[in-house]
Amino acid sequence: MGQGRLRTFMATLGMAGGALLLAPGSAQAVPSFARQTGMACEACHTVFPELTPFGRRFKLNGYTIDNLPQVSGMNANKDQTLALNQLPPLSFMFQTSYTKTKTAVPDSQAGVIPPGGTAAPVSADALAKNGQVLFPQQASLFYAGRIAPNFGAFVQMTYHGTAGTFGWDNTDIRYARAVNDKFLWGLSFNNNPTVQDLWNTTPAWQSPFDQRSATAPGPSATTMIDGGLAGAGVAGLSIYGSWNDSIYVELGAYRSAPAAAQIDSTSANVVSGMAPYWRLAYERQWGRSSWEAGLYGIDAKLYPGGGNALSGPTNHYRDWAIDSQYQYIGDEHMISVLATYISEKQTLDASYGVLGTAANPTNDLKTARIGVNYYYHRRYGGALGYFSTTGSADSGLYAPAPFTGFANNKPDSKGWTAELDWVPYENTKFALQYTNYSKFNGGSTNYDGTATPDHPGRNASDNNTLYLLGWINF
Repeated sequence: MGQGRLRTFMATLGMAGGALLLAPGSAQAVPSFARQTGMACEACHTVFPELTPFGRRFKLNGYTIDNLPQVSGMNANKDQTLALNQLPPLSFMFQTSYTKTKTAVPDSQAGVIPPGGTAAPVSADALAKNGQVLFPQQASLFYAGRIAPNFGAFVQMTYHGTAGTFGWDNTDIRYARAVNDKFLWGLSFNNNPTVQDLWNTTPAWQSPFDQRSATAPGPSATTMIDGGLAGAGVAGLSIYGSWNDSIYVELGAYRSAPAAAQIDSTSANVVSGMAPYWRLAYERQWGRSSWEAGLYGIDAKLYPGGGNALSGPTNHYRDWAIDSQYQYIGDEHMISVLATYISEKQTLDASYGVLGTAANPTNDLKTARIGVNYYYHRRYGGALGYFSTTGSADSGLYAPAPFTGFANNKPDSKGWTAELDWVPYENTKFALQYTNYSKFNGGSTNYDGTATPDHPGRNASDNNTLYLLGWINF
């Protein structure tokens, strides 16, 4: 996104926010919280996983609000030393899906020479089966709720159908304490920058992009705060404060914490020291409406690893972002408008200066997303969203390769996603989603650079994806 487009984008957010301020007054979505509080899911969510203002307050207070019989303890000073629900706040999530791309993706063994040097048994032009069913796509077990006084957690363990493995998923463990009726502070220990955030504009819980196909191709370039660090494995601790349910401030830092038993040269994108994270947001509520505007970012110095020693120069990524969210929650109609813009500055002292895997000493990468959700009676709904990633051309980082490569040496990907939803019950959701790409990995036609006289190469539109999702929580 150029400077002119950035100014236009920021001006649009500012005008929208000003208009809303002048308007007249009027998965972490899990049943564990409903069991603990005794309230229906709609108290905390419009339609899961998007939070309502009360859902944001519940999260801010450390997931500790409850309405269940307790096993309690108290010392001589009448301080509470134990507060356990008689039933643990456990729940289960199950997702199944069907995915079909406009053109089938290449066979994973296409052109591979088997041991012994014999001819490849699979043609280089072979395609995988199109139209894949995952049962499950994901299956998750949650502990979500109070642990002790002022202390709660959202902990998710997930089986991933595509990989066939179990692993720790989004986790947010909190301590929160109210100083008075206006100010609250807390601590969050989590494993994904923005998973602790209260709004659905930031990457971990973004809507209407909250659920995407697990088997279809996706753009290869992403900023560190937009899943890059979470994919490498990190753990972070932050302190936050909220004033009058309006001003939110958070400061924290992350260190590498991959699933491997030892962090060494086999690890990738290892944080050198600490990666500071920050968040500032303002929210105004009036009648059935709320509006938020904020800033967030991270500053990370990373050793590339991947076979290289964890010493010497690093790659430095400076991410900052703006976001805004408007919600209207009525008895019949619910509308959300959400937007975020992320800018990343890269100083590649390791990749350019030492390893030679980058062609430029510095690069930039920018991502913009804007979307709208609408639901009628919380049962029938839809969403429409636009996304764009642009950045510096770099022949080292963005090289041609079959299917996943960048023929133009650019990270640019653009398109839109449309979704129709049916929510027959508050814990059951069916979604029909279509994603259309106008540009993918730097190009619209022959984006991977594999075109030959007998083969047209792969176009961005070949990755257009039809996705049907069934999602239940119980």
